[in-house]
Order: sequence, then structure tokens, then C-alpha cells
Amino acid sequence: MKHYEVEILDAKTREKLCFLDKVEPHATIAEIKNLFTKTHPQWYPARQSLRLDPKGKSLKDEDILQKLPVGTTATLYFRDLGAQISWVTVFLTEYAGPLFIYLLFYFRVPFIYGHKYDFTSSRHTVVHLACICHSFHYVKRLLETLFVHRFSHGTMPLRNIFKNCTYYWGFAAWMAYYINHPLYTAAYLRSSAGETGARHLCDLPASATSPSTWPCGTCGPAGSKTRKIPYPTKNPFTWLFLLVSCPNYTYEVGSWIGFAIMTQCLPVALFSLVGFTQMTIWAKGKHRSYLKEFRDYPPLRMPIIPFLL
Repeated sequence: MKHYEVEILDAKTREKLCFLDKVEPHATIAEIKNLFTKTHPQWYPARQSLRLDPKGKSLKDEDILQKLPVGTTATLYFRDLGAQISWVTVFLTEYAGPLFIYLLFYFRVPFIYGHKYDFTSSRHTVVHLACICHSFHYVKRLLETLFVHRFSHGTMPLRNIFKNCTYYWGFAAWMAYYINHPLYTAAYLRSSAGETGARHLCDLPASATSPSTWPCGTCGPAGSKTRKIPYPTKNPFTWLFLLVSCPNYTYEVGSWIGFAIMTQCLPVALFSLVGFTQMTIWAKGKHRSYLKEFRDYPPLRMPIIPFLL
């Protein structure tokens, strides 16, 4: 059985960083990364991007050496992805923050609204409903991260946690300040019927965003990265798969629109708009990848809004 020789060059300077002799032909890129780490421990596998061309795409960890378009002496180019952090840590941090921050404003802890309002309670029912909805949303997100979500990548750049937390924590503080302010009044939802209607508009889509409601076809077996076309099941929340590729984003936007209607709060509306813009970008990207990956992908589906977008 022939063995391969693998040289790893810096993608920017073309400097030779490592030479691996007698590499098994069925070795994966993940195994080559581990071998590279032994000579350069500062670059652990999650920091490494190995590619066939300095400006090309990163090779997947599961790619097998002998199946790559290389000779018996393979040249790979290395790029440092920077410090990495696990997706689970990022999600737990960015979701725990809004939950904690919002409750600080809801309970009106000292030094927020003035001494005479310390630990007072709002007389508006909608304020309490908003706290329940907001808390439920982020508790659900935390539980999904711990017990439901499966990540195609184990890590992400460390810098992203600061960007994500600024977004989630900042908006949580902004909306919580006004919704729980002692002078806050709900302009149009004074009746219990209006509050109840808006609460249901907020709660139902939020419940539907749970990955546990999605059909099993969305992903392959546990531990696998194989993807399949998701189709609706008997679960009513999955029926939106008939019309959109990313119904979780559709439901997410719907929940925040419901929250904005219920609270009549401008920061919530802006948060909904920014979130919708970002989720539309993600949905379009996923939709394009589905169309490219699956030739029989349902043609009626749109990325995020049925028949429109």
C-alpha cells in the first residue's frame, strides 16, 4: 500500500510549516490536522483551515486524502482561523444575557429608574405578559441549545461572541428599559381581549421555532452530517415546510412581530426588523444550498416568506 507525503505551506507567505511522511491514503483532513498540531500546538485543529489552493475553499474534516486531486506528494495550504469558541458556549452566553437583563428591569432593581421605584411592580397586565413571553422565549432557546440543537461545526471565531452578545444584550436592555418603565403605558392594547390576542400571536410562533417540532428528515442520523429534504409531518407547525425552506425563521419573525404589537414598543419593532433582515440573508443562503444540493427540491418553496421572499 502506497503512502502519501503531505507538505503544509502558509497560505500567505508560502513558507513550509510542516512535512508529514508516510501518511495513510485513507487519512482524513481531521487526522492530518491532528498530525499538524503535534508540530505546531498553538494551532489546534479548530483553528486550522487547510485547502488545496491558497485562495480556495477549506477542505472538510471528513475529506479523505486519496480522494483529493493530489499526487502522492500532496501540498496543502494553511490559514489560521484565529481563536475559536464552541457554538454551545456562544449560544448559552448570548441567550442567558437577555433573560437576566430583562428581569433586572422587570423587578426594577435599584439604580435603574430611581430610588422611589425600587422593586415596585407595574399596574399594566401587558408588562407582566411581556416578561412571561420574553422569559419563555430565551429559556426555550437555552434548553434547545443544551438538549436539541446539533451543530455542523463545533466552533466559531471567538470575536463573534462579542458581536452577538452586543446585539442580543443591547437590544434586551433597550426594550426592557421602556417596557418596564414606571411611566410606560400600552397605547392601544388596554383591553384584556387585545392583550390576550397579542400574547397568542407572540406565543404560538415562539413555540413553533423549537427544532423538536421539525420533521426527522431535516437531518440525518445522530452524529451524522448527512442532510435530507425536510417535509411536513402530522405536526401542524411543520406544514409551513410546504411553502418555505426555513420555517423556523418565519416563526421567529412572527413571534417578535407579535411581541412588538403586544408591547407597542419601538425598540422591539427595530429588533424585529434587524432580526428579519439577518434571518432573510441566512434563509436565502440555505435555500440556495438546498437547490444546489437536491435536484428534486420542491419548486414552490421560498426562503422565508411564502410566495414572496
